[in-house]
Amino acid sequence: METLILNNKISCPVIGIGTFMLSPADAENSVKEALKMGYSLIDTANAYVNERAVGRGMKASGKTRTDIFLSTKLWPSEYENPNAVNETLERLGTDYIDLLYIHQPAGNWLAGYRQLEKAYKEGKAKAIGISNFEGSYMAELEKKWEIVPQFIQVEAHPYFTQKELRVTLEKYGIKLMSWYPLGHGDRSLIEEPVFAELGKKYGKTSAQIILRWHVQMGFVVIPGSKNVDHIRDNLNILDFTLTDNEMARIAALDKGLRYYHRTEEQLIQFAGWKPEFEKA
Repeated sequence: METLILNNKISCPVIGIGTFMLSPADAENSVKEALKMGYSLIDTANAYVNERAVGRGMKASGKTRTDIFLSTKLWPSEYENPNAVNETLERLGTDYIDLLYIHQPAGNWLAGYRQLEKAYKEGKAKAIGISNFEGSYMAELEKKWEIVPQFIQVEAHPYFTQKELRVTLEKYGIKLMSWYPLGHGDRSLIEEPVFAELGKKYGKTSAQIILRWHVQMGFVVIPGSKNVDHIRDNLNILDFTLTDNEMARIAALDKGLRYYHRTEEQLIQFAGWKPEFEKA
C-alpha cells in the first residue's frame, strides 16, 4: 500500500473506504471485506451513525488494530460535550483513533478543535483534522490553532481541484482527503474522453483513472461502496502511474465546479442536530 507521511511524521494510506450513507449492516460488511482484501484506511463519522458497525467490521476482519488507520469525525452538536471523544472511542471499540476530525465549521467549532488538540496530547488521537473548512473559516482557524492539523477533508475531483485552499495547505504540510472523488454521480465527469482513453491504455476503468489522479495529486481518497466488487476495483489503482503529460491533460478539466453548496443556514441546522447513535 502506498502511503503519505503527515506533518507529524506518521504515515497514512493513500486510499481507503468511506462509509458515508452506508447503513450499519452495509458499513459492517464493507469494512470487514475491505480490510480482508488489503485496505487499511477506514473513514466514518458520528453523523454517519455507523461507528459501532465500523468497529464490528474491524474486529470481524481479523486485522490487528495497529494494521488499521481509523478516521472519524466529531459532529457539531458534540463539540461542547466533554465526553465526546471518549464516547466516540467506545462506539468504535478502540482506545485510540488514528485521525480525528471536526466535521463542520458550525456551532462552537473552536471548542471542538480544542477537544481534538486535547485528544492528540493524550494519545487518544494520533492525528487531527478539519472537515469542510474553507475560505474565511480556514483563515480564522489558522489564527487560533495550537496544533496544526494533519488533514483536511473537502470536496475534490478533476472538475474542482481546490487550488486556492491548497496554497494554505502546502504552507503547513496539511494533507487533503477527497470526498465526492468521482463527481458525486455526475456522468459528465466520469465520461470525459480522456479517462476512457487512459483507461484503455492502462487496462483500467475511468473511475480507476480518476482515483489514481487523486493519489498522484497527493490526495488521500476514500470512495465508499457496499458493493464488494466495486470496493475491490477501487483498490486496484496501485499498479500503474499516470505520466506528467497525462496529469496535465486531466488538470485542464478543472472548471471550479462544486457539487455541494453549503449555506450558513445549514450550518445553524447542523449545530442543532444530534445524531441518534446506534445502541450498544
